[in-house]
Amino acid sequence: MPITAGYDVGGAHLKIALADNGRTIAVRQIACPLWQGLGHLDAALAEAAALIARAEDHAVTMTGELCELFPDRQTGVRQILAHLSTELDFDLRVYMGRRGFADIATAMVDPGNVGSMNFLASADLVARNLPDALLVDMGSTTTDIIPIIAGAPQPRGLSDGERLRTDELVYTGLTRSDVSSVAHRGVLGGISQRLAAGSFASLADVHRILGQLPDNVDEHPALDGRGKSVEESIARLARCFGRDTGDASTEDWRTAAQDIADQQRRDIRSAIAAVLSVAPLPGNAPIVAAGIGAGIVESLAREVGRASIRFGTLARANDDCIEWATRCAPAVAVALLAPEA
Repeated sequence: MPITAGYDVGGAHLKIALADNGRTIAVRQIACPLWQGLGHLDAALAEAAALIARAEDHAVTMTGELCELFPDRQTGVRQILAHLSTELDFDLRVYMGRRGFADIATAMVDPGNVGSMNFLASADLVARNLPDALLVDMGSTTTDIIPIIAGAPQPRGLSDGERLRTDELVYTGLTRSDVSSVAHRGVLGGISQRLAAGSFASLADVHRILGQLPDNVDEHPALDGRGKSVEESIARLARCFGRDTGDASTEDWRTAAQDIADQQRRDIRSAIAAVLSVAPLPGNAPIVAAGIGAGIVESLAREVGRASIRFGTLARANDDCIEWATRCAPAVAVALLAPEA
């Protein structure tokens, strides 16, 4: 069976996975700030050229159509597909959600079934392995929550708008979320106060201060363009409180960061509870943890009394890429699903 490459074209990253005979054999994530132009997609593809060259078949899913570069989502889907077909010298199969895989010509006619369907690809792969489960994929920007029931994904919503309404999509992630999008109040020196709203600090800063940020997942510049030391992250967090680093002790800033991280966790846990309240999942159905925030997902699974399993295990990933197979679930999913379609 030929090697298949799976691509997940996001607004901030290009993720590529290779699958061979039902196993995941390689995974790569490359920073790709698509909102700054399609040239960044070209650069990411060039960086991945050696990996791409190993594959004979190719399949793609995306969320990048949502970024500010495009006037609307349908235009985004069509422009990304057109660009890929020009830059990649091979046939490309496009994941179209409930419709499965199709060629680019078919996808161009029906962009609504292409854009932001990557969550469903991941859920389809989980359903091939577990009859009942809850997939929770915490990425850099968003968290997806999808029930798998009786061997099939059963989301109540398919579009982003619908999924935001049903709590199956939470716009919060491990690194790129702005602190002011997660918390309106914070605690400093034991006193609760309002936070300044603005692009001062990210959740990458929060998790870095706490020593909980996995290596190599924060690939974009800091919000102020400065460095990524703990001290520089504290300086950014201090601005959220209208203060400077020296206005509080290092321990106070750690406590403030923990409070914001806890608010994010509670938001995701609340969404998980909302999905579970209407999904007829048996009590022993596990939570499948995916994304760069898989560690947080696993801890939330313990809090709600469910077992957890990492996506990379279901993807039969080689030991040298099992962590990134968990982190890049949609790319892995289309690479594994396309040969069976």
